[in-house]
Amino acid sequence: MPNTSSKFQPIPYAVSLAMTLAIGGVASLFTRPEIEGWYSRINKPSFTPPSWAFPIAWTILYIMIATAAYLVWKKREPSIAYKNIRSIYFTQLFFNFIWSIVFFGMHQILGGLVIIIVLWLLIIFNIFAFARLSKPAAWLLVPYLLWVSFATALNFSIYLLNN
Repeated sequence: MPNTSSKFQPIPYAVSLAMTLAIGGVASLFTRPEIEGWYSRINKPSFTPPSWAFPIAWTILYIMIATAAYLVWKKREPSIAYKNIRSIYFTQLFFNFIWSIVFFGMHQILGGLVIIIVLWLLIIFNIFAFARLSKPAAWLLVPYLLWVSFATALNFSIYLLNN
């Protein structure tokens, strides 16, 4: 029987927020030093947003991702299906995290492109998986998919311009 409590639970929500924002925070440790360094020297397409836009967009997205995870957690159930949903969620978070390390930390544009394509696919799987337990949770991930779609095009363009 799923947990369908409609009561807001601040501690689990705070844990979801803290975990997701921490992933973004640690990833930014690989990103920030490279913005004025390596990233400023590579060729970028004309549609590249200003550097200040990325942390704002990602903070909003991480809050939406954490909220979606919390909504699904509230409807958790002791089943293989829920364990699979949880696995998809954590796998996409892992790929989200390692993209910054590979692209910015290791300066691997092609490696970043491969990772972000896998991430994009995982987000789609995540949306469909979350929809099984919470339609609002699934919809909260749509802006994330759109942003990663844009980031994929940006990563691909950077790859083409620098090879």
